Amino acid sequence: MNVTPDIIRFEFIGTEAKIVRSSSRGYVGIKGRVIDETRNTFTILQGNERKKIVKEVSTFQFKFPDGTVVEIDGALLVGRPEDRLKKQVRRLW
Repeated sequence: MNVTPDIIRFEFIGTEAKIVRSSSRGYVGIKGRVIDETRNTFTILQGNERKKIVKEVSTFQFKFPDGTVVEIDGALLVGRPEDRLKKQVRRLW
């Protein structure tokens, strides 16, 4: 997978996710499969528990099916998944 700013347009449901940083200490270290996404949250299945994680205050590490691991600031992911497809991201490099 080629990692570009367009990565925020990817469908995250079904990917493996881990919270690597968050202003909410209880979120750090949670990992599992993303099973749902809303405008402001991801629902992650960790074992048999569902954890709702606020996007804006967290940094996520996603592992895609091809083995690529990407770290993304959750503030870039805030918004409805269908609207994120239309979002333009300015390249910083």
